[in-house]
Amino acid sequence: MAALPSLRQLKYLIALAEHLNFTRAAETSFVTQSTLSAGLKELETALGAQLVERDRQSVALTPLGTEVVARARTLLAQAEDLAELAASGAEPMSGTLRLGVIPTVAPFLLPDLLPGLRARYPKLKLLLREDLTANLLARLAGAQLDCALIALPYDTGALLELPLYDDEFWLAGRRDDPAFKEKRIAVSAAVAERLLLLEEGHCLREHTLSACARNATPNASGIEATSLLTLVQMVEAGLGLALVPELALKSGLLDKTSLVARPLAPPAPKRGLALVARPTTARRMELDALAAFVIEAHRGGKRRTATSGGRRRG
Repeated sequence: MAALPSLRQLKYLIALAEHLNFTRAAETSFVTQSTLSAGLKELETALGAQLVERDRQSVALTPLGTEVVARARTLLAQAEDLAELAASGAEPMSGTLRLGVIPTVAPFLLPDLLPGLRARYPKLKLLLREDLTANLLARLAGAQLDCALIALPYDTGALLELPLYDDEFWLAGRRDDPAFKEKRIAVSAAVAERLLLLEEGHCLREHTLSACARNATPNASGIEATSLLTLVQMVEAGLGLALVPELALKSGLLDKTSLVARPLAPPAPKRGLALVARPTTARRMELDALAAFVIEAHRGGKRRTATSGGRRRG
């Protein structure tokens, strides 16, 4: 039987693939460069093939090396899920859970959510990572995250999806803007052409584009924002309009501005918040509990809003 590669050797290969530099790969692996080089040589010997091309100036993966890295990521993720299965079986909702959250959700949902979550599950240590959806999914695949809170629709491949709730979009603009003559506004071609967008990589950008009228060309100015806060500032400066998630409005996104928000005519565009994880995850019980907690908190917030007189519309 041929010798099998070790998980440590595969980790060294992945580190080298990420940095294409032996020194940095060794540093991130917390070993010496000679240890990492020896481990990679042993891996190539075990597999009977060259995985890395190296000379004094550059480092590159061979085509086979690239394929081995892709499979190594999957193997390491499954190995980590196996270890977590044993740990979570002893005491669910304890230990460390690494959660990724997209930027158009994190600052608006987490401040209200985390205190209650800590109170209910005091033994659970939540490590947070805020990043764009594509980056979070890559980290999930590489077992650097246990789950991620993202917005759908988004192509998540074979990942496990746990839907939470829908988040409608409202139109934000200046109070004297002609678009705000109606109480409920249709995303007509005229409105769509004035919509400002977040930069490439934000799923909210794609959601805005999909909400636009057919044949409309949003963001005629070509100016793009890096965050929702910047987008709001651009609208306040009179550069255009913006579709803003209701979640962000309820958290007070427009409170210190002169802007108003109006609901959109049905069927109003919306996004679906969801937790995603690897299908092999050993944390399914904890993911279900986390999803239930988020849904419960959302429903409680809606009841409080209804009791206080409805949603703010400016």
